[in-house]
Amino acid sequence: LHPKILVIGWEFGDSSQIPDFPSGSLLYPYGPHQGDETNPKHDDGTSEAIALSVPFTFFGKTYQTVFVNNNGVISFNEPVRQYTPDPFPLVDEHPFVAPYWADVDNVLGGDIFYRQSTDSALLEDISQAITQYFPKNPFTATWALVATWDHVAYYGSTSEKGNTFQAVLTTDSKMFYIILNYWDIQWTTGAASDGDAETGLGGTPAHAGFNSGDDTNFYNIPGSQTNAIINITTTSNVKVPGRWVFRVDDFQVPDVDAPQLKNDCWL
Repeated sequence: LHPKILVIGWEFGDSSQIPDFPSGSLLYPYGPHQGDETNPKHDDGTSEAIALSVPFTFFGKTYQTVFVNNNGVISFNEPVRQYTPDPFPLVDEHPFVAPYWADVDNVLGGDIFYRQSTDSALLEDISQAITQYFPKNPFTATWALVATWDHVAYYGSTSEKGNTFQAVLTTDSKMFYIILNYWDIQWTTGAASDGDAETGLGGTPAHAGFNSGDDTNFYNIPGSQTNAIINITTTSNVKVPGRWVFRVDDFQVPDVDAPQLKNDCWL
């Protein structure tokens, strides 16, 4: 890995003007007007420890603390500051979900938001979606954690490219699901991961999936750490382009509704 060098950069704009969520998107509402917390502007930064009001079961183990990490990771018990992704499994006893693990730099642009919610409208929307995707297991959400990376820049960027994606942890106290929403993906790699500073491509691209911390329970979303990951907005396991949904308490490898991969490109 290349050591990082402090870069004095510009920001994309005034974050106070960010809308709650893009109109017509598959993202759940987010932003300051939804009561979200905002991560500090810090390269490789993280949220404070988030004490979950409802414990969350992930690969058979129950956790009470998570961190929303700037580099596209939600981790259990400990933060993850690593900026160049590694393929799963990582046998390090550090469980986490990687919506889009790459070298985000929110000093250069974008914001990371999160909140725990029992809002009835949000939970109804989540419940309807999961029941539609998994009709054999009717689901009524009672809690959700919504984390959103809004137009975030990459380390070393000399462009205005930004990625917008979201992760939702939710439960009815018996079943536990994670929803990953990809709205706008414009870059794959930071400059310290051998990416091109102007394009945000090349080098070691972003990784998406789940890591339990052991060598048995993990999942890599197709295209991870290849150039094809930039097209994750067009792929799905629930027939909704840009959305991946997983039951994670009793994880099973999902069917994939995605284009065939060949030579790191989408056919």
